[in-house]
Amino acid sequence: MYDIESKYESESFYEDLHAELVAMILGEKNQIANLANISSWIYHAMPDLNWCGFYLWNKEDSELVLGPFQGRPACIRIKPLKGVCGTAYSLGKSLLVDDVNDFAGHIACDSASVSELVIPMKKDNFIFGVLDLDSPIKGRFTERDEKGLNKIMDVLSRHLF
Repeated sequence: MYDIESKYESESFYEDLHAELVAMILGEKNQIANLANISSWIYHAMPDLNWCGFYLWNKEDSELVLGPFQGRPACIRIKPLKGVCGTAYSLGKSLLVDDVNDFAGHIACDSASVSELVIPMKKDNFIFGVLDLDSPIKGRFTERDEKGLNKIMDVLSRHLF
């Protein structure tokens, strides 16, 4: 059983989150189980999220497909360069959007989402999906969040795929 305590305000939040996530997936080879637990842990550890989950690249259909997540039901398929997730995937870099209403082509899966942070997951120069975080609060995500989650996903990606 896991006990998730949000320590978001502490300076060591991202180092602690990294250690907790690595410990949780260490030794488990099932990708879906690991992604489900990671999305749950982040969802409960970070304040003011209304959605946290993964979109995984589907080579046969050439699009991102909904993976494990926490929150309300979401869009199932996202084409490259569509919305924040498809754009982050296509560019191969994270996107921090303070107000999704200002993002051309934003896909409104949940009308409550106002800000978004998307982190590509890479291994051996192949982007196999994205971590997507949404918040009902404008400007919710910071450069600290972006940097911390990028670092975590870089490490976790090596374990996941």
